[in-house]
Amino acid sequence: MSVVSLAAIAAASAAIVTLAGCSSTAYYWQGFKGQMQIMQAARPIDDWLADSSTSPALQQRLRAAQQMRRFASEQLALPDNASYTRYAMLQRKYAVWNVVAAPPDSLQMHRWCFPITGCISYRGYFAQADAQKQADELQAQGLETSVYGVPAYSTLGYLNWLGGDPLLSSFIGWQEGDFAGLIFHELAHQLIYVKDDTAFNESFAMTVERIATPLWLQTHAGEAARQRWQQAQKRRALWQQLTRDTRMHLQDVYQQNTDQPLDKQALEAIKKEIFTDFQSRYAQLRAQWLSADTPLLTSDTLRQQYFERLAQTDDWVAHANNASFGALAAYDDWVPAMTHWWQQLQNGQPASPEGWKRFYAQMRELAAMKPEQRQQQLCAHQPADTGAPAACKL
Repeated sequence: MSVVSLAAIAAASAAIVTLAGCSSTAYYWQGFKGQMQIMQAARPIDDWLADSSTSPALQQRLRAAQQMRRFASEQLALPDNASYTRYAMLQRKYAVWNVVAAPPDSLQMHRWCFPITGCISYRGYFAQADAQKQADELQAQGLETSVYGVPAYSTLGYLNWLGGDPLLSSFIGWQEGDFAGLIFHELAHQLIYVKDDTAFNESFAMTVERIATPLWLQTHAGEAARQRWQQAQKRRALWQQLTRDTRMHLQDVYQQNTDQPLDKQALEAIKKEIFTDFQSRYAQLRAQWLSADTPLLTSDTLRQQYFERLAQTDDWVAHANNASFGALAAYDDWVPAMTHWWQQLQNGQPASPEGWKRFYAQMRELAAMKPEQRQQQLCAHQPADTGAPAACKL
């Protein structure tokens, strides 16, 4: 998952810090300091390549990043700016940690409102302890919460004058398809961003990532890298089906509870049954993944990355709640509709910069609509075989 960094606001206008209340001041200040630390650590890619202490593996990946950056601008019509032309070595596993929250009887996400970005359903921190403190405060208010690490984020282009968003050590070693897709995803955020609509923003960036990544791999990667990415997409599709089914089951229960309220104990019993079933189905899915993926893990590095990410998924499943399931919807709900839109515009023709520009023009038209109208248009383009998001059932 990516995150639009609220630190960009503070960096673009430090005066906001002095205008906010005490709690807001502390939040913006940690964002400002964290963002500046990353910007100061970032150096141009060419400097890293010229440094004899840079490992051969890092040099190879940085050269690939330069190619991906050109591909994004020249073939995908994504912004051509300073972002991802520098690299920063972080002394931590993640760039930021996100906090999300939801009521115990709903998947409706708690929202925070800020200048520029508007109201969004997560809050990012540069220190895990700060994120956990915020989660504890929300739990004390009766909300279910989730804290998760985020390897990359976008400042929406607001910091390009300072060198732009850099590549980070938190994702530089990812498999080639995932690495390229992340760059395309974050640049897409800079191209189109709708205030107060997290689901649209993340679904748009995810759609660009999923369509663009195989285009890169077809022309720039080896067969092994393509196979690993294709296998990952199959794995992702199975995961999305499982989580979508569970989310829809929870939504149905919460809607029924709204119509005919249950007592707290009965509702908790139903929720427990749903989450137990989810964990059981995940265990079966996990075994399938291991059987199919193990032959593709041809190096110690690939095996280490794979099992680290699998462990993260295990942890997510073990602690899944309304907040974590609600957050997933922001990344998935409109991807099928936007992909269908892309396919209609392409009309069977090969991808081209002109085709991407037509797609972006359509997405900009959607972005300019009122929320209700935008939702209606997306629902109309949702393929019948993917299952309609909850918003389309209202």
